[in-house]
Amino acid sequence: MSGHTVEPPGAGWAPRWAGALLCLVVAGVHVVDQGGITATRDPYYIGIAYHVLEIAAAVAAALLLAGCVRAGWLLAAGVAAGPVLGYILSRGPGLPHYRDDVGNWTEPLGLASLAVEGALFLLAVPLLAHSLRHRPR
Repeated sequence: MSGHTVEPPGAGWAPRWAGALLCLVVAGVHVVDQGGITATRDPYYIGIAYHVLEIAAAVAAALLLAGCVRAGWLLAAGVAAGPVLGYILSRGPGLPHYRDDVGNWTEPLGLASLAVEGALFLLAVPLLAHSLRHRPR
């Protein structure tokens, strides 16, 4: 049996469903922010980053629901941390060819996104650490 599909103790269905739902909300917020599933934000690299995040969030949700907890929580932590870093960089110093959001710290959709990403991060990191401590023998 593969260690990637074995549920360690404490990784029951409730936290996995909550993590999957939070991943999908992160993806949904970014779809709304980019103007739809087929839209791509400018500059191009920002648009691609949005699409990569949305796909990663869906994959993380699927992994968690399938019981692949280590990979699912690891990817979920990245889905949570990546946009937070992007938020800080885009509103602080700005990003190359993207200065539209510099200083825009209180945008409602951005704050909602931070809340969801924070909740996901606070759920994912301890459960990822727990799954790594309880490797099957």
